[in-house]
Formats: sequence, C-alpha cells, structure tokens
Amino acid sequence: MSAPAGFGKTTLLAEWLGETPGEDRCVAWLSLDPADNEPASFWAYVVTALQTAVRSVGSTALGLIATSPSPTVLVLTTVLNELAAAPKDVWLVLDDYHLVDGHDVGDGMVFLLEHLRPHAHVVISSLRSRSRGATTSPASSPGSPGMTGTSSITWLRRCSSTNRTRFAVSSCTRRFSTG
Repeated sequence: MSAPAGFGKTTLLAEWLGETPGEDRCVAWLSLDPADNEPASFWAYVVTALQTAVRSVGSTALGLIATSPSPTVLVLTTVLNELAAAPKDVWLVLDDYHLVDGHDVGDGMVFLLEHLRPHAHVVISSLRSRSRGATTSPASSPGSPGMTGTSSITWLRRCSSTNRTRFAVSSCTRRFSTG
C-alpha cells in the first residue's frame, strides 16, 4: 500500500486486519525505522515479529543470525520452512517500508516473496508509490485486480534493479482482498 504521509495507511491496515475474523490467520506487524537497513537487524526484527504470531517460527533463524553473519538466503530458507508448517494463514505487515533502503534487504525481500507458500502473505506499507525510473499504472500496480503474486515479484525486481537502494511496493502479497 502506498500513499503520502498522513493519509492513514497504518490505520487502514490495522482496521482491515481487525475487521476480519482472526481464528483462521495469524498477524505479525513490524513498524520499521531508518536504523533497520542492516540485514541482520532487519531480519531479526522480521523473525521476532513472526514469532509473536506463530510461536513455532524463527528460533532456528534467530540462532543463525545471533551466531554469525549468516547468509540471508539461509536465514530466510529456515523461516520459510517453519512458516510452511504454520496451521493458519500468516500475514506479515511491514509498515513504513520506505525507511528501509538497503540493497541486501531488498534482495532478501525478493527471495522471501518468491518462495512464500500460498498461506503466507506480506503486506508492505510505504510513502513511495514507485522508484525512480520505474513506471506503474493503476492496472499494473501490485495488488491491483490484474496483478498476481508472480507479477508483483516481477515488478519488485524491476524497481529494485532500476534503483537498487530505493523501492517500494504498493501492496505485494500473494493476493489480498478486503472483501
């Protein structure tokens, strides 16, 4: 989701997630800040947020992060394997994603989104609607009726390669619908 500051992105997401029944899903929420650009910190915060929603997710990944500068792919593969066993849908909300502009974090996000299982979803909230040099239209924005999870990842890759350090996703999920 993308909109200017003060337009209610966080409020809308919180209300949307609060309105839908929670018995069949778990929600992890992470509000980001500029200090979250370092991959080990970013992924530790993401994994910790996921643990608040699904207790069985993340212990091994946090151990990997704590013991060495583990490759992001190894950490994320571990998290993805643990998410696969989650008994409910899992929703990860990354609020204020525009504050994170690290190349390595962006590459990790692409990997995560490419390998998510159908019951795992990522919702990204950002001030920016597109990166410099990338073009989008309402019909081609992630989350729009004509865009699937696969085309959202393609769009994310294009934006990421256009400007490796700054990109945002309008709403990059496997598909999310409010109704």
